[in-house]
Amino acid sequence: MGVREPVPLSVLDLATVRAGGTSAQALAETTELARAADRLGYRRFWVAEHHNIDTVASTSPAVLIAHLAAHTERIKLGSGGVMLPNHRPAVVAEQFAMLEALHPGRIDLGVGRAPGSDRATAAAIRGPTQHDSSDGHPAPDRSQPDRAQPDPWQIDDFPSHLIDLMAYLGDVRAADGPWTDFRATPLATSAPAVVLLGSSGYSAQLAGYLGLPFAFAHHFDGGGVLGAVDLYRQRFQPSAVLDAPYVMVSVGLVTAADSDTAGYHAAPSLLRRWGIRTGRFWPLAHPDDAMSHPEWHRASAMPTNAIVGDPSEAVDGLQALAAATGAAELMVHTSTFGLAERITSLELLAEAWQRSTDEPAAAPPAAELAVSVAAP
Repeated sequence: MGVREPVPLSVLDLATVRAGGTSAQALAETTELARAADRLGYRRFWVAEHHNIDTVASTSPAVLIAHLAAHTERIKLGSGGVMLPNHRPAVVAEQFAMLEALHPGRIDLGVGRAPGSDRATAAAIRGPTQHDSSDGHPAPDRSQPDRAQPDPWQIDDFPSHLIDLMAYLGDVRAADGPWTDFRATPLATSAPAVVLLGSSGYSAQLAGYLGLPFAFAHHFDGGGVLGAVDLYRQRFQPSAVLDAPYVMVSVGLVTAADSDTAGYHAAPSLLRRWGIRTGRFWPLAHPDDAMSHPEWHRASAMPTNAIVGDPSEAVDGLQALAAATGAAELMVHTSTFGLAERITSLELLAEAWQRSTDEPAAAPPAAELAVSVAAP
């Protein structure tokens, strides 16, 4: 048998605040997890954007990425992702252009379409728009919106905002626009890799049309991954970024020395996911507390895409996911009550994945996702 080309593994983290913990503790643990992923040869480490949720400390990906880049050596750092409806494209472009200048070749800009928050939270973050009242609180929806002055933060405007953001970073797709008079950074020689994130066919088709890498949020447990990646490939058009489709798929994964231990450490995440599905953002509980929770039986019976088991089971699950989706890269989200268990999970997975492919997962060169920026 010849050596199989391995699918690279990456890591997604939310800086989840566990029961009895603090934001400072969660962010410190994210830093240690990034350092472990760097040491173990994972390709990327991404952090998400969430707002006004007591259990998630990852509110500003750009700030957290800067911190992580200063505490790691070679791993790529990125956003999984920046929720573009919450921000002006020029501001995001400046933030990530600076990150790229500070850490050339190590920065990814994953962009999402969903605001990820309620309207009051969104208004607090982005400032009031014409759909908000004068005091900044959301106004009642208009039955006949003013077409002459559309709300620039509507999700329907996401494609144009994404194109503006790409142009600010050097990937120009139109003859003219605001980028002709504004530059995100002077004399750039490279740009962060822009990746479109999604959990639906809409984002998949847009990523294909623009010739961008596409990352499907399979860890959401919402289903639809096969249909989305198929749409992405059908709609794909080569671009300055990619000659061929590049699919990334994220998945919840916990592994330990044996299946029972893995199930024990995965229990807090499973209970928390059940809470989220039923509209309750419970803190990440200790495994004993999770398994004695009044709703544990419902949580444990909930269908899930998560991969939980010993290292061989984890590898089998990832290989099956890669085969089904044709993913060029897999991204694992490991959520446990303790940091030590998260690091152990990454260690065991990296070792088992290496054995399964007869060579280190990080050995092959990464597919190039960065956009070269010509000097003005």
